Amino acid sequence: MARPIGIYEKATPKTFSWRERLEFAKKLGFDFVEMSIDESDDRLARLDWSKEERLDLVKAVYETGIRIPSICFSGHRRYPLGSNSPEIEAQSLETMRKCIELAQDLGVRVIQLAGYDVYYEKKSAQTRARFLKNLRKACDWAEAAQVILAIEIMDDPFINSIEKYLAVEKAVDSPYLFVYPDTGNLSAWHNDIYSEFFLGHTSIAALHLKDTYAVTHQSKGQFRDVAFGDGCVDWPGMFAVLKETNYQGPFLLEMWSENCETVEETEKAIKAAQDFLYPLIEEAGLK
Repeated sequence: MARPIGIYEKATPKTFSWRERLEFAKKLGFDFVEMSIDESDDRLARLDWSKEERLDLVKAVYETGIRIPSICFSGHRRYPLGSNSPEIEAQSLETMRKCIELAQDLGVRVIQLAGYDVYYEKKSAQTRARFLKNLRKACDWAEAAQVILAIEIMDDPFINSIEKYLAVEKAVDSPYLFVYPDTGNLSAWHNDIYSEFFLGHTSIAALHLKDTYAVTHQSKGQFRDVAFGDGCVDWPGMFAVLKETNYQGPFLLEMWSENCETVEETEKAIKAAQDFLYPLIEEAGLK
């Protein structure tokens, strides 16, 4: 069985239906698509899909053979678990509950959570405590549903390393909580990649492949829309560490090409990423 390699929904044309998106991914040789439920109204509305809408997507998965094993749930930017507002805090839990139910219905195994206590609000010891309390509650729901929650290493200092995630993991103490690292985000913060993966390799649910520009004293960095090979990720070194730590999980190409003017332009951008990454993956013995 070859290692599964998938593509992020936001790399595919936004105008596509889900069946078209899965067919597009299949045409380009991917094994799966990662769904996005971000803070926009249209994508948050997926949490309220009818049974018929959910069943239509399940049928498309079975008929195309392209899975949707994970959801990138960044809706918690808008409704963070650590919010100072009781109303927003309640909404964060409601969206989390609905996302777990959607994952159950679609057969999704992993929900990636944004590693923010709050995003648009001021951080404090209280927002951290509230985040941990509500994450514990979310993990209880996930355990009952047999759906894994995995925290992304972020573009934010709150959880910008696997080491910081491991402190959260210890505090929450749930068998259904994992980490979902991002090669670009890990690199942008100048983390020691060798130490990061050796400390956390048993807690990794999946991995985003992405490039970034580093955070410096003069720059806040750039965490998206950086072409593979143009950023700060040491790709041969990254893949060598993944090989040494025996990472057997999937790779997900995280890109934002959904608003390209034509489908051909989107396809060209994705193929450029494949042409850059695939030889490096094969050379490292990670195919």
